[in-house]
Amino acid sequence: MDDAFLASLVTQPRPRVRAVLDTDTYNEIDDQFALAYAVLSSGFDLEAVYAAPFFNDRSSGPEDGMEKSHAEILRVLSKLEKRGLAIRDRVKKGSRAFLSSPGRPVESEAAQDIVKRAMAGTDKLYILAIAAITNVASALLMEPRISEKVVVVWLGGHPSSWHTASEFNLKQDLFASRTIFDCGVPLVQIPCKNVAEHLRVTIPELHRHLGGRNPLGDYLVSITEDYMAAHAAQSKVIWDISTVAWLRNPSWVPSNIVHSPILTQDLTYSHDGSRHLIRQAFDVNRDAIMQDMYGVFNER
Repeated sequence: MDDAFLASLVTQPRPRVRAVLDTDTYNEIDDQFALAYAVLSSGFDLEAVYAAPFFNDRSSGPEDGMEKSHAEILRVLSKLEKRGLAIRDRVKKGSRAFLSSPGRPVESEAAQDIVKRAMAGTDKLYILAIAAITNVASALLMEPRISEKVVVVWLGGHPSSWHTASEFNLKQDLFASRTIFDCGVPLVQIPCKNVAEHLRVTIPELHRHLGGRNPLGDYLVSITEDYMAAHAAQSKVIWDISTVAWLRNPSWVPSNIVHSPILTQDLTYSHDGSRHLIRQAFDVNRDAIMQDMYGVFNER
């Protein structure tokens, strides 16, 4: 695919698109917001949800992280009444390990389902990825032809001009992250530093806009309070809603076309002007995104 074609693919079309969500939902508390936002949004068709692996102090390893995320996906969906019930059967378990070497995929229900949906549809499948990119990279390695049938929208890494690429989603699976940057798949990268990190909420704000309105709102307030050590000036970033916001309205997540960076072993970026193009976000309209998300949650 030439650069002009790649650039056109990562411009979000109208009026509706097909989408799937890949999420490490139990990793902290921002995936729960993104999952509910994606399920309840009316601007696109969410076809499936995939549990992604993660490893931090909330799991004993990637497999345990994936299993806990799968359970958390079902827990959030139970708060969404009919909309949640409609997609429960399309929740798939993902990779039980990170990629162990370049070019070697990890088989999973999620990776298989990505391949199946991408190859079966005539319209592009937008993959909203808000975790280590293991499931998506595995699908691309299992069936490289899907790179012509999908657009990956990934919350991961930092801007390619930043002094380090080291960020939780990116660094967990170095081989998978390199695959996404190297394989030429149409990619929208939403970096964390100076971009998604602006999507902050506070406990008083959540109580005002979500608390006491419905089971979803009460659950999101509760898990955020439990996650944060309460004090007057604290806020919490809910990074992952940026991918859903981009799909709903790209103007809320301004971006440029850049050459895909080279991810080095020491988690920095190297640059080559002959590399293929990707779309990389450089800002977010925090207020517009938050207003939209609260509106979606409270319309249900």
